[in-house]
Amino acid sequence: MRMRPRSIRARDTIIAAVIAALVLGITAVGVDVTVRTVVKADLMQNTQVPGRRISAAVRDGSLEGQIPDGTRGRVLVQVVEPGGRVTNATPAAASLPPVSRLWPSSNVRIRDYTECRGAWPIRECSVIEAIRVTTAPESVVVYSAERLPSYLVNGLLEMILALAVLLLTCLVAWITWRVVGRTLGPVEAIRVQLAVISATDLSRRVPEPLREDEIGQLARTANATLDRLERAVARQRQFASDASHELRTPITALRANLEDASMHPEDNDLHAVVESALRDTDRLEAIITDLLLLARIGTGGMLALEPIDLSELASTEIRRRSFNRKINTQLYRHVMVRGVRVQLARLLGNLLDNAERYADSTITLEVTRKNGHAVLTVTDDGVGIAPADRERVFERFTRLDTARSRHAGGTGLGLAIAREVAQAHGGTLRVEDHPHGARFALRLPLITTLERLPR
Repeated sequence: MRMRPRSIRARDTIIAAVIAALVLGITAVGVDVTVRTVVKADLMQNTQVPGRRISAAVRDGSLEGQIPDGTRGRVLVQVVEPGGRVTNATPAAASLPPVSRLWPSSNVRIRDYTECRGAWPIRECSVIEAIRVTTAPESVVVYSAERLPSYLVNGLLEMILALAVLLLTCLVAWITWRVVGRTLGPVEAIRVQLAVISATDLSRRVPEPLREDEIGQLARTANATLDRLERAVARQRQFASDASHELRTPITALRANLEDASMHPEDNDLHAVVESALRDTDRLEAIITDLLLLARIGTGGMLALEPIDLSELASTEIRRRSFNRKINTQLYRHVMVRGVRVQLARLLGNLLDNAERYADSTITLEVTRKNGHAVLTVTDDGVGIAPADRERVFERFTRLDTARSRHAGGTGLGLAIAREVAQAHGGTLRVEDHPHGARFALRLPLITTLERLPR
């Protein structure tokens, strides 16, 4: 079973540390090889100059006396005859045994090499050039040697490089941990806030960073989702509340009538009981249908949107209905909106039903354009609606205490459904001032000519 950190922050830190260790390790190896190569090349050049000068002096017989030391003891030069006896040397090497036992052959007279003596940690290594003066069997050999720095012998260079790699890797890991932590801080805040949000507290929102990056977009998307979820839950609760409140009365009346007819059939007119039961059943069906529509509008139940000519829709709705009141129309052509035809038709039908219920004699229907919006108004010449009640009429099952509620009929959900449809289409539905009666004004965004072109 593979084990890996669950935290993105820890995973990113480990990955960054591993990559840093690999890169820095390879770099450290390269630095080690380069330092050794450069130092050895420099030391070898230092040893070659005096060694070859002394070898030439011995060969032509111009060397007189002790070999002078021009390097202050750093380079040891010895002339060694066969058998290992030192016959001449620089002052620093005069009392020392031969610096090397390697004896160049007559075929390869010059040898450059590194030779070490002793064991770690007192091990010593030197860069040596051995020169056989002539090819004769009794030829002497000139040794020129310089000691390698201790940091190249006892592993100090490698220890320093390894420590540098370790420290830099730790630094990279720490920086990654802090940077990723700061980057994911808003994500953690969003996670914590989402964890405490439940169905009983959907009003809370996750914090939104000011920046316009992926995290800011995530926060805004999460809040938009919570908004939709809160509205959906509110609709479900409203549906349950409305259903339990409004269905109880007709169901109780229906049950009482049926029980009375069952218990006292001789005292009841069966035909009247059945008619009453059918009326109650129709009312229950209408209420349930409207409640389900309210619960569905704006919560994913919207059908495919299409371009709709609002004037043409109004004309169709008027032609299919029969009115008990006079109706006046003023419909501008090609007032185009985008929406669900069946829902906009339901909205207009509810407004017309309301106007016909409360109009004294005349209903006026207008469709115009204004300030980039399609405006549909339905006006009746009834008693009107008091300013204090103009928002209440859109509440579910509202019954006003004025003369406007003198008529019975309907489920009490028509205007609530109309406003929900308007808002689901990005529009508004309000009661506006009018000298006589009530005027309901629907405003929806107009669509451009380009949007109306067939695709």
